[in-house]
Amino acid sequence: MKKVKTEPPVARRLRLSHLLLVIGVLYLVFISFKFPRFLEIAATLSGDESNNGLDSNGVDSEGMDFSKASLSSVYKDTFHRKLEDNQHLEAPLTPKKEPLEEVNNVTGPIKPIKHKYGRITGNISSQLNHTNDFSMLETMADEAWTLGSMAWEEVDKFGLNETSESSILEGKPESCPSWISTDGKKLMEGDGLMFLPCGLAAGSSITIIGTPHLAHQEYVPQLLKVGGDPKVMVSQFMVELQGLKSVDGEDPPKILHLNPRLKGDWSKRPVIEHNTCYRMQWGTAQRCDGLPSSSEDEMLVDGNHRCEKWLRSDVTDSKESKTTSWFRRFIGREQKPEVTWPFPFMEGRLFILTLRAGVDGYHINVGGRHLTSFAYRPGFTLEDATGLAVKGDVDIHSTYATALPTSHPSFSPQRVLEMSEKWKSQPLPKSSVFLFIGVLSATNHFAERMAVRKTWMQSSAVMSSNVVVRFFVALNPRKEVNAVLKKEAAYFGDIVILPFMDRYELVVLKTIAICEFGVVNLTASYIMKCDDDTFVRVETVLKQIEGISSKKSLYMGNLNLLHRPLRHGKWAVTYEEWPEEVYPPYANGPGYIVSIDIAKYIVSQHENKSLRIFKMEDVSMGMWVEQFNSTVATVQYSHNWKFCQYGCMEDYFTAHYQSPRQILCLWDKLARGHAHCCNFR
Repeated sequence: MKKVKTEPPVARRLRLSHLLLVIGVLYLVFISFKFPRFLEIAATLSGDESNNGLDSNGVDSEGMDFSKASLSSVYKDTFHRKLEDNQHLEAPLTPKKEPLEEVNNVTGPIKPIKHKYGRITGNISSQLNHTNDFSMLETMADEAWTLGSMAWEEVDKFGLNETSESSILEGKPESCPSWISTDGKKLMEGDGLMFLPCGLAAGSSITIIGTPHLAHQEYVPQLLKVGGDPKVMVSQFMVELQGLKSVDGEDPPKILHLNPRLKGDWSKRPVIEHNTCYRMQWGTAQRCDGLPSSSEDEMLVDGNHRCEKWLRSDVTDSKESKTTSWFRRFIGREQKPEVTWPFPFMEGRLFILTLRAGVDGYHINVGGRHLTSFAYRPGFTLEDATGLAVKGDVDIHSTYATALPTSHPSFSPQRVLEMSEKWKSQPLPKSSVFLFIGVLSATNHFAERMAVRKTWMQSSAVMSSNVVVRFFVALNPRKEVNAVLKKEAAYFGDIVILPFMDRYELVVLKTIAICEFGVVNLTASYIMKCDDDTFVRVETVLKQIEGISSKKSLYMGNLNLLHRPLRHGKWAVTYEEWPEEVYPPYANGPGYIVSIDIAKYIVSQHENKSLRIFKMEDVSMGMWVEQFNSTVATVQYSHNWKFCQYGCMEDYFTAHYQSPRQILCLWDKLARGHAHCCNFR
């Protein structure tokens, strides 16, 4: 038999060494790509975001000295506000090492809003006592109340004295141009402000042609205190979308603040900052400094990065390290050339800037190239952007706005309001009712309210007064809109006007108002909350409630269990706002039901100033129910996915995201015995 040859040990060792060499090379490649990212993650987890990218000497990769922390706060731009250094855009605030007892005590009471919101049934009789001991949400509510009181007084004056503007009350349409153009001379005569009468809409765009000034020297004496040179070179300008002033003597709200700084600020390098400002309070800045934003760290805006890359002298190759480049050449892989762009604004050189309103945010193009994107922020709407301001170190040659809305939703109630007796609501019954439905609505949602009146508010249960429906609406900065709302409420008798200025963050106050109305003004067994773009199948909801035992407290809806708060993006919640990892069980906001004992508990806790207020009203209701369940009585959580559907089904309870046209269509189809024919997408 022929002897089988065995492989010599030397060959086995040789192959093993080759394998180890390959593993080592792959490890070096991995480290070259991931090590900077690892350092960034480690710094973030350690809670020290201020030292990202810094070496032991306090100097970052760009050569800036951060050992003097006061530099970022003492240097102010020509628009007299503090510069902000936020490299991680909209990132949550990290929890402090010492837990705050008041914040972490989820089930215990915390500071509530100091003053009741009230209901307008005539003149406002409440008087506020201001205090500085307010949380951010409480301060916002306090300001909204103050502005609402002023706005309600203006409504009475508007109806009596300003007859020249009463055409909107008489139903005369007010149209707006679809495009507006002006040259630089006229723009400067108007203090750099161009009026957009009907605001903006998705798809609207504004093109600005201008030339930045040459940099000029400014003297900042505060820099002497930190050992810096007090003489700095400045060339910067701003492009702002502004709303109407809320209070005389204050700057109008800045729905978008775009601020290119050609000479930079403390960084000494060109930078573009985006931000918003309401009542002189700035939000979190988004800064673009020439390094591209990462889709892993930040959500895209309509598929675009928030910051694109431009050429920087301090970054030779941001995509690959020297080790990676050497390895690519070693293995013979062809290196693709990288297209680089300079900073798009230069002193004395013409630029063409286009600002476009997308679905999720604003998009800025310069010279035909996408430069930055800025996501919409809650509380700021396109229709409120009624002014374009261009100021600073720039000469504007022309400005052109196109694809503008031809009518403002606040100015067209005559198109949808149908003043007919058959749509009026019946007076509140003196006897008890089974269900009270409170509908959250906005001031200018005339079409939505009219669609609800013509459809599911005509159901037999509502008409027989076994179910009562009311809209809950706060006030608008536009006095003419409030005047129309007052007229609408007086005629139809189904609107509860809340005397504070409407804001997204204060929707939770409307929910409390619904509970109080169902407890004080009615004797209802159950209270339902929904939105004005929700279609409610009233009879089906009643059958669902009746099928559950009335011995226990009830919380019914499409429940979310172990839902985690978003820490980044448009709907981000900071750790200071919510320190826990998950929310309590809560029902989706477009439609849910609570029993009257839970509503009474909420009202009493609010009156005792011990009700915890959170900016998301559906989560707030989940918090209140959880506290009631743990301290008062056992709650029966009833989950049903048929609440808040996005489609058209025969056995659903509520359907959400319906336009007024679709709500009317669905009512017509249901009357014919089928509900599969409406397009709800």
